[in-house]
Amino acid sequence: MMISQARCFWEERLKNHNKTKADKILTMTKVCPDSPEMKAKSVCEAVAEPISADVSFASNRFPSYRLGPDDQIIDEPEEDEKGPSVKDVVDKETGDLSDQHKRLSVRDLACKFDKNLAAASKLVAEAKSNGVTSLEGHVMLKELRDALEAMRGRMDGRNKDSVEKAISMVESLAVTLTQHEGGIIQERFEVKKLASFLKQASEDAKKLINQERSFACAEIESARDLVMRLGGAFKEQELCFKASQDQGPNVKKLVEEVQEARRIRLMHQPTKVMGMKHELRDLKSQIEEKSAYSVKLQRGIGRIKRVEGSKSCPYVLDGAQSLGSCLRIRASSESASDVSKCSVQWYRAASESSRREAISGANRSVYAPEPYDVGRVIQADILSNDQRFTVATVGPINTAAGLQSRVETLLRKSNSEFTVVISQMNGQEHASRSHVFTVGKTRIKLSRGWITKAREIYSNSMQLCGVRDTANVPAKALFWQPRKGLSFLLTFESEQERNAAIVLSRKYAYDCSVTLVGPDD
Repeated sequence: MMISQARCFWEERLKNHNKTKADKILTMTKVCPDSPEMKAKSVCEAVAEPISADVSFASNRFPSYRLGPDDQIIDEPEEDEKGPSVKDVVDKETGDLSDQHKRLSVRDLACKFDKNLAAASKLVAEAKSNGVTSLEGHVMLKELRDALEAMRGRMDGRNKDSVEKAISMVESLAVTLTQHEGGIIQERFEVKKLASFLKQASEDAKKLINQERSFACAEIESARDLVMRLGGAFKEQELCFKASQDQGPNVKKLVEEVQEARRIRLMHQPTKVMGMKHELRDLKSQIEEKSAYSVKLQRGIGRIKRVEGSKSCPYVLDGAQSLGSCLRIRASSESASDVSKCSVQWYRAASESSRREAISGANRSVYAPEPYDVGRVIQADILSNDQRFTVATVGPINTAAGLQSRVETLLRKSNSEFTVVISQMNGQEHASRSHVFTVGKTRIKLSRGWITKAREIYSNSMQLCGVRDTANVPAKALFWQPRKGLSFLLTFESEQERNAAIVLSRKYAYDCSVTLVGPDD
């Protein structure tokens, strides 16, 4: 009876609201643990106070609640009548965008961006309406709490306790609503972020559409021009074909005349051409024979000159004319002075008759050719008793056997190490143990274990060549000046190792735009 009276009261009080909004307040009676009559009485007393008629309700009914332990309000799960949440929509749209990143057509991509932008705008509008709804919920809860506070002042005993419980439940509902608003604010932020992203993507898609449209228009114009040119060419060809058909008899006669002229030329010209070829071939063979005979004569004259010179020269040159050997000057007659008492100067020249180049520092009776001397003639001038005598090798210096393969093997390494002994240091005799002479692509290092004697990069102040002064084994010795004020005379284990070290050092130095030569070269 009391429930029906309360319903009638609410229908009269809220004439401007629909019936479903009044049912929300009636459902508040479900959270009261007392009897139905007491619940209805509490609600009737709560609504006795005037409530603003301007309050609007966002949904059709209040959410259902139940009391848990310690009189805490627990939301009852209810089915979502509005479909997926905003977060789910955002995740779904993001996944769809990543799938569409795989090259759709430009027009389809633009349509998708426009649709997603419209959806994002709709979500923003819904988020705003949710904000209005939450504000209305706060207003309604405040009105209800004020009504219950006014009612508590007029109640006593058990009814007052029920009113206080109702007030606590309203406060719990306000806290729950505030938490829900926090989630709505976060969803609204995500929706705005998605909307801005979709707006930018839509603008980019429109720019891409305009760009592709311009490209397509340019291609269409070029294709149209090509079609026009092809059409003109076809028309011109057709006109030429018609003209050739009109002049067919004349062209045929001209072709026959050309063929006859070719036949006549082939009948007479081949014999003349073949005769000229035979004459040229004979002349070429005669020239080759003459040049070979001239070379033999020059060699014979050179031998005769050397024999005559050797007869008149009291000195001779001993030693193999190849790398790894030593050239020694010795007296060939008893009347000749001792070589050690004579002044000697060694020279290198491209040939016997060409201009020769003095080898700086080579003024001893022994000289060990180095790789720079390969292919050149070595000569020596002996000054004895104010008389000058010249001795020379019979031919150019030959390379050593196996040196090329050894160098190619070492070039495959980044650094090549050689075992050496320091014979002299800064021109002074130096007795030492074996050291390691490391030739790298950018520098040379001389060390023994952890001790480094010298380490310098390739520079113009560095000098490296075969030994030109006194040495125990000249063919195995090498002169190296890392920098000014420091020089070494190094003895290798073999002649081949010494020559390979010189070739490698000069090759790497040349790659660094540096030329390694001897002193004063």
